[in-house]
Amino acid sequence: MKKQLAILLPLPALTLALFIASCTKEGPQGPAGENGINGTDGTATCGQCHNSGESFLAKVIQWEASVHANGGNFERNSESCAPCHTSMGFREIIETGEETTSAVISDPTPINCYTCHKIHENYDASDWAIRFKDPVTYYEGGKVTDLGSSNLCAKCHQSRPVDPYPAKGEGNTVFDESVSYRWGPHHGPQSNLFSGAGVSGAYEIGSGYENSYHTANLDNACVTCHMADAYGAQAGGHTFNMSYDYHGSTEFNFAGCLTSGCHDDPDNLLVYVENKQAEIEVLMEELATLLTDQGLMREDGYLNVPGTYTNAQTGAFYNYKFLEEDRSKGIHNFKYSKKLLENSIAAIQ
Repeated sequence: MKKQLAILLPLPALTLALFIASCTKEGPQGPAGENGINGTDGTATCGQCHNSGESFLAKVIQWEASVHANGGNFERNSESCAPCHTSMGFREIIETGEETTSAVISDPTPINCYTCHKIHENYDASDWAIRFKDPVTYYEGGKVTDLGSSNLCAKCHQSRPVDPYPAKGEGNTVFDESVSYRWGPHHGPQSNLFSGAGVSGAYEIGSGYENSYHTANLDNACVTCHMADAYGAQAGGHTFNMSYDYHGSTEFNFAGCLTSGCHDDPDNLLVYVENKQAEIEVLMEELATLLTDQGLMREDGYLNVPGTYTNAQTGAFYNYKFLEEDRSKGIHNFKYSKKLLENSIAAIQ
């Protein structure tokens, strides 16, 4: 018997999934014809997105190169982790307003098109609309931030609450055996740092806090730079990356920076960014040395628990992890980052 071979053209994984979904889920029906004349094509709405252009495909390819697609640890599907690590969990908390999902998420998927956009809900151009636009109340500190279309990003890219959180002023913070050595703001306080003075939830000790130009003047915050015109599938667009590797060297996608009215020379901007990051790195190293010498920080950078430390020491450790986990080396809000480190160092010297 001759074997029949089924040939499947190579398609990006998400494109194939969306195609299968559109084939297996009945779409809107066209009106019935009259007097032998055909009615409107029931699939006419599909063409509004699935047309002959390649714009949609470009976004899919960019997404496939993103950390959302490849590094989001979407197997973290427990009630407390699923809201940000899985697509289904995020969509659930957007609907319920809760901080956790009602149950463990079965068959989780990474952050994808359906997570952020209303895909296949109305079967028209409104399906591109983002799911969440409301101002965000931070889990740590309870302050409200409004980052425009980047409120969607801030919903997840924010500090997680810590217990215990050090009180201001004299006194100690006690960490018993129940506290994890991973104590800190977790992996995504980018929006907190961007929001800055009086809002971030960081341990503001001392005075002199102010924000950089970014905070006051970028109405849509994250997307202005991270989703600027894409450089292939390396940076910008739906990769969300700001930098990429080019023959062994790190290059930056400054498309958003150079069109937002902030900067006009890419060479000068690169020098500026490198100099500012270097300032933050020096302060981070100084603070890390103090924290290690005083017994708070382990050699691997985590908190030495159990233990009892002054509130100032604990707050300084929190600020160190806050800026470390942000990963921009201060660029999201340089003035605030620098003052946070300077004041933390002064408080525990």
